[in-house]
Amino acid sequence: MSSLRAKIQDVFNEPACESNRGKDAKARKKGCSKPLTPGAAAGGCAFDGAKIVLQPITDVAHLIHAPLACEGNSWDNRGAASSGPTLWRTSFTTDLTELDVVMGRGERKLFKAIREIQEAYGPPAIFVYATCVTALIGDDIEAVCKRAAEKFGLPVVPVNAPGFVGSKNLGNKLAGEALLEHVIGTVEPDDAAPYDINILGEFNLSGEFWLVKPLLDRLGIRVRACIPGDARYFDIACAHRARAAMMVCSTALINLARKMEQRWDIPFFEGSFYGITDTSEALRQISQLLVKKGADPEILGRTEALIAEEEAIAWKKLAAYWPGLEGKRVLLNTGGVKSWSVVHALMEIGIEIVGTSVKKSTVEDKERIKQILKDDNHMFEQMAPRELYAMLSEHKADIMLSGGRTQFIALKAKTPWLDINQERQHPYAGYDGMVELVRQIDLAIHNPIWRQVLEPAPWDCQPAVRDELPSTKSETPTLHVVQEFAGTTADDFGEC
Repeated sequence: MSSLRAKIQDVFNEPACESNRGKDAKARKKGCSKPLTPGAAAGGCAFDGAKIVLQPITDVAHLIHAPLACEGNSWDNRGAASSGPTLWRTSFTTDLTELDVVMGRGERKLFKAIREIQEAYGPPAIFVYATCVTALIGDDIEAVCKRAAEKFGLPVVPVNAPGFVGSKNLGNKLAGEALLEHVIGTVEPDDAAPYDINILGEFNLSGEFWLVKPLLDRLGIRVRACIPGDARYFDIACAHRARAAMMVCSTALINLARKMEQRWDIPFFEGSFYGITDTSEALRQISQLLVKKGADPEILGRTEALIAEEEAIAWKKLAAYWPGLEGKRVLLNTGGVKSWSVVHALMEIGIEIVGTSVKKSTVEDKERIKQILKDDNHMFEQMAPRELYAMLSEHKADIMLSGGRTQFIALKAKTPWLDINQERQHPYAGYDGMVELVRQIDLAIHNPIWRQVLEPAPWDCQPAVRDELPSTKSETPTLHVVQEFAGTTADDFGEC
């Protein structure tokens, strides 16, 4: 636990974080995120954050040392995609019981589980995750992993990020520390080249990175390691030989980027592949970093030619949607990097942003939003479901972009909704991704179902009172009324 405490303090004192440098020593110890509320894990704990970062390493076996509930269905907690191996989609857990805890059999059961995975699947590596229960009872997973690695002849990586130590963002950083300590730099590649780069913080949600990688391929730039999206263990182990790195839209792995720059002289920048302008700027900065590291300057000209060609194609495709979307109002109820990267992308095509959530955004994210929107009046830290519903039902937004948790608020308010979070089914990165995002927004807003559901129901329309209707009871009033209304038209009824 002492080593874990040291790692936590280290990531809290991250010198590459601009906002962190401005804090005093006391505030810095509290970290970047709000403290967790006991019993409330909906926002994600440190274990969840570590699993999110490491799970998309597709050829690795991910073993959770915990009671069964900690693993649950978290193997698919994000819509990351793989171009090959499927081992990462198999759930492995030691399934500790009360008797295992009482009798102190946790470490023995963990060692046995590692052996069974090695014999049955033969993966290039096994990642072992500590959790709240196993950390509290004192199981030394680092010692077990070291012994197992020696015994079975494969890397067994301890991921010491039990849920109770902090938030999901802290777990992201602890996962980066595990990669630095046990994976990156352990293998020397025999094909290092001057155009090798790393992409950090890219999860390949719905195959998004597959829309960006062809652009880099056309420039002769090879992605040595994409961490973690569609990654392989060997690629990450060789990542220290890349010449430059891009941190995609997030400060979650900023400690990984900074320490790789310190140890192996790999410069990095933070960029985004959302939107036409940001994608072009990211390609420019990658080329510029490579030139600074010794690549041929001619790549700068080829980059500009590629950008001009791809932007012309993208804007031509977007022109078809412009008349129907210009001036439309969007409420963005997400967080983190999407709170600014998607905002910038949508404003490029004339869409108005009426609000964007900054619940999970860093100080840097918030500053970017202020620069893009020119003020902070459209930023909200947290909006209660009742307030969201009131805003949508009053037609202050034409569509809401959010995650699955709030989709039913939009549907109840009879407002179009589009999934923008990790569960989405469509990729939105790069030039083609931007066109797809706009297409999906256009389909959602102009879906004819909204015109129908906004019309009043027939039973809410009260018929106009007619003088000839019977004023006294008769033996067959129903038949009489039916005869009276036979042949009437909609104009004969009153307004709803």
